[in-house]
Amino acid sequence: MQERENILRIFEEAKVAIEKGDAIKLKELSNQTINTASRTQDPDNIATAVIVYSIGKILERENYRVLPGWKNFYKRISLLIDVIITSIKKNDEKGVSENLGSIRGEVGKLSGKLRGYIQDVFEKASINKASRLYEHGVSMEQTAKLLGITMFELAGYSGGTGISDVPENKTLGVKQRIKLAMEMFG
Repeated sequence: MQERENILRIFEEAKVAIEKGDAIKLKELSNQTINTASRTQDPDNIATAVIVYSIGKILERENYRVLPGWKNFYKRISLLIDVIITSIKKNDEKGVSENLGSIRGEVGKLSGKLRGYIQDVFEKASINKASRLYEHGVSMEQTAKLLGITMFELAGYSGGTGISDVPENKTLGVKQRIKLAMEMFG
């Protein structure tokens, strides 16, 4: 795990935001993590970004809170975040990775509509965060591989967001490239 202190801070702040039901803060924390994830391409940083963002999206949907299984899911997620914080403080990288995986595993323990809804949130969050990694300059193939999604899913989402329209992602025409080369070498 790279940038351990940053991940610790993210989870400590996320814990408070979850208790307050502050979905906006969770999304901000996820965005902060994606910057680190794009530089390091570290799976734990990427998982942190996806999980924190997903929890924010889940908390936005207040109607989930009345569905069977919600209270248990919420308690387990809170407990696992505490365990992750403790693991980070103990430099237990294996424990961090395992418990990050356990958070996603909690979705599999749900049943009924809540399971489907939360699975959907995690899948869409993975695609969303993948598009942010791609936006930060990580290749589409590498991004898809890091997040376990297909390049087709990523391309479809990225194409709809305008990421490819960001000036840094546009290529110059032939005439512009020649002019630039002449300025650099001429």
